[in-house]
Amino acid sequence: MAAPGRRQAVLLRAVVGFWQLGPVAAREWATRFPLLLGCQRRCVSCVAGAALSGPLLASASRRYGQNSALDRFLGLSQPDSSLTPCVPAVSMHRDEQNLLLVHRPDMPENPRVLRVVLLGAPNAGKSTLSNQLLGRKVFPVSKKVHTTRCQGLGVITEKEAQVILLDTPGLISPVKQKRHHLELSLLEDPWKSMESADLVVVLVDVSDKWTRNQLSPQMLQCLTQFSHIPSILVMNKVDCLKQKSVLLELTASLTEGMVNGKKLKIRQAFRSQHCPSPATKDPNTQSVGSPQRIGWPHFQEIFMLSALSQEDVKTLKQYLLAQAQPGPWEFHSEVLTSQTPEEICTNIIREKLLEHLPQEVPYNVQQKTTVWEEGPSGELVIVQKLLVPKESHVRILIGPKGHLISQIAEEAGRDLMDIFLCEVQLRLSVKLLD
Repeated sequence: MAAPGRRQAVLLRAVVGFWQLGPVAAREWATRFPLLLGCQRRCVSCVAGAALSGPLLASASRRYGQNSALDRFLGLSQPDSSLTPCVPAVSMHRDEQNLLLVHRPDMPENPRVLRVVLLGAPNAGKSTLSNQLLGRKVFPVSKKVHTTRCQGLGVITEKEAQVILLDTPGLISPVKQKRHHLELSLLEDPWKSMESADLVVVLVDVSDKWTRNQLSPQMLQCLTQFSHIPSILVMNKVDCLKQKSVLLELTASLTEGMVNGKKLKIRQAFRSQHCPSPATKDPNTQSVGSPQRIGWPHFQEIFMLSALSQEDVKTLKQYLLAQAQPGPWEFHSEVLTSQTPEEICTNIIREKLLEHLPQEVPYNVQQKTTVWEEGPSGELVIVQKLLVPKESHVRILIGPKGHLISQIAEEAGRDLMDIFLCEVQLRLSVKLLD
């Protein structure tokens, strides 16, 4: 870590820059102060309010709204900490992260815990939902399939409850895994996660007209094999639907007309003419796992939401916290994820590669971190090489005049700053694979 004298110098420069650059820069600097002040728990809401005031700050408050990061930093608002729990950052030092993971949990007198597995097809929005539930982006997200390559673990800790999220790769068939030469983890990790789950969240993308009407055979096989584990249905991306009545249709299909042991009552007017609702069928007339099954009649609850909406996800989060059962915590309250800082960095950069590169190009990029160190002012300095198999891929990745590789580094650097809550200097280079 930076020496106290150096930290004070950086702090002084930050305050001067805060006044000179105005509200926009002030809002950005607000997220950096916990590190500069040496707070153990690096989070915006834990920063002490500064004795600053004036019309400039008032206009900033109006611009960003009440309870913004700037307001909390300046002490212009004092939200109830019990309603807005502090989200811990991830340490940029692997040793610190590892020590925290093995640290004895700081449990309250009556701790409760819940292990939740998120299952869904590729690109259903599992990582987006996980990030929203955690309150900080720690899992990569992109529009391309197979962004999540292996199981990721996130931890939500509020009051006496701890919820452990297991974000899994999208469920795929063995045939698809072999055909596309995908990692074995994409096939195995969802099943391994189920072995220790207390609750299963099945995520369905209702905006996908090709897959939304039924659960995949792999999903039904998984739910059948672990039928003793409670499950809930989360219908995601409802904001993309123009006709909300479709949700009733889909609910009837995906649940086979049964939720929490009760038959759904859906008016005939909302049922599809080409795909009759199975709501009138008795789920007990079908054998579990039969070929005719397209839904799961044993969901305990149904949630309809957009994983991008904080308000929508808040309802689901409160439900998960309420489902936590008496038992010892597995992690210290400061733990947000089990990933190492380097893993997070590699995943975030890969996310940007998937977003900006065409077709199969991003899947052929190998990443190698050559520098990971703390700079003289406490900033995190990262240098990563991107190795590609073809000369044409080198040109694509660099882009005209180096603009694309610079954009990828800039976007990934911003995300890493939000994760580690410190300055990040990310440098990327592209080389042809030997």
